[in-house]
Amino acid sequence: MKYRIRIAVPKDEQKIRELFIEMLQTIYHTEDVQGYEPGCLDRYWINGEEHIFVAEDEDVVAYLSVEVHHESDKDYIYLDDLSVTEKYRSQGIGSALIREAEKYAREIEIPDIVFHVEKSNTEAFRLYERLGYKIFRDDGSRYLMNKSDCK
Repeated sequence: MKYRIRIAVPKDEQKIRELFIEMLQTIYHTEDVQGYEPGCLDRYWINGEEHIFVAEDEDVVAYLSVEVHHESDKDYIYLDDLSVTEKYRSQGIGSALIREAEKYAREIEIPDIVFHVEKSNTEAFRLYERLGYKIFRDDGSRYLMNKSDCK
């Protein structure tokens, strides 16, 4: 399968919102989920440090949102949402999006990447371990995972 990864633009917002709902329904095994609040994605369209990377063939089939945090003790990147539409799963797209985020982290010289994964999402957890991420903290229903010095 051929796809390309790029930075999302405002015209991608509706598809990203649909993929977010699909991700939540998959994780929680219910149709009864809430999408993003209105305006929630606006910060990604202002050409700042934060981006959403999308994978597309003829349409957007996956995305990963990347938040940049500048804290007093250290800077880090937080991977907020990763969603690959069902038909495109297990084809390396999620891994490719994470590698793109790692590449971006190197470009802006931030060596640490963190994110949460639901403990019930065992498939995602295995993917992150394969990519070198480790459990940093147990946060109840989910783990905070991290990888330092992304190379």
